[in-house]
Amino acid sequence: MNTKRLTEKLFKLKEYGTTPRTEVIAGLTIFMTMLYVLIVVPAMLDNAGLPKGPATVAVILMTGIVTIIMGLYSNRPFALAPGLGSVAFLSVTLVLAEGIPWQTGMGMVFISGILFVLFTLLGLRKLIVRLMPPAIKLSIGAGVGLFIALIGFRSAGLVVASEKSNSLQLGDLSSPNAILALVGFFIMAVLLARKVRGHLLIGIVLVTIIGIPLGITKLPTSVFSMPESIAPVAFKLDILDALKLEYFPFLLAFFIPDFFSSLGTMLGVGGKGNMLDKNGDLPQIDKPFLIDAGGTTLGSLFSVPVMTTYVESAAGVEAGGRTGMTAVTTGILFLLTIFITPLIMIIPTEATAPALILVGLTMLSAVRNINFEEVTESLPAFMTIVITIFTFNFGNGIAAGIIIYVLVKALSGRHKEIHPGLYVLTVPLILYFITIAN
Repeated sequence: MNTKRLTEKLFKLKEYGTTPRTEVIAGLTIFMTMLYVLIVVPAMLDNAGLPKGPATVAVILMTGIVTIIMGLYSNRPFALAPGLGSVAFLSVTLVLAEGIPWQTGMGMVFISGILFVLFTLLGLRKLIVRLMPPAIKLSIGAGVGLFIALIGFRSAGLVVASEKSNSLQLGDLSSPNAILALVGFFIMAVLLARKVRGHLLIGIVLVTIIGIPLGITKLPTSVFSMPESIAPVAFKLDILDALKLEYFPFLLAFFIPDFFSSLGTMLGVGGKGNMLDKNGDLPQIDKPFLIDAGGTTLGSLFSVPVMTTYVESAAGVEAGGRTGMTAVTTGILFLLTIFITPLIMIIPTEATAPALILVGLTMLSAVRNINFEEVTESLPAFMTIVITIFTFNFGNGIAAGIIIYVLVKALSGRHKEIHPGLYVLTVPLILYFITIAN
């Protein structure tokens, strides 16, 4: 069997109206917008006491391997990597604030992963997707879009956090970094307006080149590098200690945000690629659910926190990616960085940030299908979006939206419109918010 026939058999490219070239470009686009993971995650894990070199190699391996498996098994253009919220929770809350060993934290991640797998195999995750009100599903895409755009604005330095006013404010727009990001934004915007395929990838490459004379793109002193051993971080998790009853709230804080974050990303990115059915559900969603659940379990064995589907997958869908070939391309590229890390790392955040901003724009269209004339529908959808942005976590947004939907419907005398399962679902969600508030 030749390569073309094998590719068609694995990914059904004709059925999805795509080509190998489009899928490869889409995979490359996701890869370039996700490169920051290789810098940010190991640095955060280093703060928690994990050796940076081995942790970096572990993150690369898990990101590449799990993303490839996602592409092959689910045939969806979803890329996975350690969730930044979970990594921050492990390093800042558990280790630095609570003094809990990172090995115990990884034990909690393992338990969370096992729960994900069980929920998936028992069909509970798919059931929750079906229980979710259409208004919440429609708002997820917009929430994810604004979330992505905010990441882009912050990465580019166009907005910054002000300690004085405790809010976001405009950054220094006269700085070379901000100017380069704005140049990239207009390059990509014009290419998008002219309907140029691969506009994000073209823009990223051009901005990277423009950044060289500006001193923002740092050329490497070498191209190749040898990976460090992962022995210092492999199989170091402490599952027994993680089972202590007093750690249950921390386990809940790992489980619920990632549960809804993965769900939100899949539905948001799926909606962007017209992959959802008439009910707003992703067909065969149990397959990507099983991979992200298994990925979390596998990652914990190598001291890599919760593996989750990344919102940057939307950049690949915007570039035309529709099948698992996109994810496989992204995963292979991540694995290759083990040997060419210095070369890959020259791409500055100023090149990828404008791509995320534009992807955010293209994901807002779903809100037009929300019934804004009916407050019991529009209010939960609105709160899903704004809480996602205000708390910088779309797991929080989805959870809050479901709670508000149930309360508003019930208190306004429209309890018959609420599926009985939603009452059950709100109990752990309320408990989650009480836990994180304390």
